[in-house]
Amino acid sequence: MRSVLRFIGHRLYTTWATFWFVMPFVVTYPLQVLLSRRPAWHRHLHTLNRLWSKLFIRMWLVPVEVVRHQPQPQGQPCVYVPNHSSYIDIPLLFKAIPGFLNIMGKSSLAKVPLWGPIFGRVYLTVNRESVISRARSLVQARQSVEEGRSLVIFPEGSISARPGEEMGAFKDGPFQIAVSLGAPIVPVTMPYNHRFMPDVPGSLRVRYARLRIELHPAIPTVGLTAADIPALKERVRAIIASGFDPAAAGIPAPSGLRPAADEAPAPTGATAPDADAALHPAGTPGQPR
Repeated sequence: MRSVLRFIGHRLYTTWATFWFVMPFVVTYPLQVLLSRRPAWHRHLHTLNRLWSKLFIRMWLVPVEVVRHQPQPQGQPCVYVPNHSSYIDIPLLFKAIPGFLNIMGKSSLAKVPLWGPIFGRVYLTVNRESVISRARSLVQARQSVEEGRSLVIFPEGSISARPGEEMGAFKDGPFQIAVSLGAPIVPVTMPYNHRFMPDVPGSLRVRYARLRIELHPAIPTVGLTAADIPALKERVRAIIASGFDPAAAGIPAPSGLRPAADEAPAPTGATAPDADAALHPAGTPGQPR
């Protein structure tokens, strides 16, 4: 009986979360298309995207903790480098980081029906298999920072194979941009996103899970050179990893009418273990900032 309730709860919560993600986009789609057509309007589109992110995250009914260790540098664009563990990383970043952000995503995002072309016009995309695309995206990213627009780049380049446990190798790109322009680097930790919506090929898996985004103190790069980048990468990696929760390692098991033989117990506080918890989550969403 418990497995049946859990199965129903997972299905209902997945439907609820999907509805609140899709519905606001459908309602605002004509306005998003309009605002994406002129670069002068992109700032307003980003504001709309931030409001969209705040709305559907609130309606997911999950507690959200935004931790800022210190005020972000004022009047100076930063390079934000977060760990990458889930499809909801970008919405959570939009919710937590103020200002007119630019973000670099993989080129396949621009191919997503309806939303993809809008993303491709307003933000940066890169095909990491192409040397030319990588070089072009770095030039565009540098130009964005020079124009005063803070930048978000996932240093791993793709979602980690072991989210919440181990990060992939860091690329040099975000560190080269920050060092060459003297822009501060802000490490960002998101330790629970993969518990809410893991990267599962061919499947949409949503589980009620508390969320947290931690904005670490900015690291100044003025005076650093290319020779300092390896040490800078290791420093940032250690800072991001310091915010991980060992109990949240791994991804949630698939739901089913029978528990999987290898299904591990859900980490304490990271995800609701049954239908009752999914339908009646404890806690209240964090206030948008």
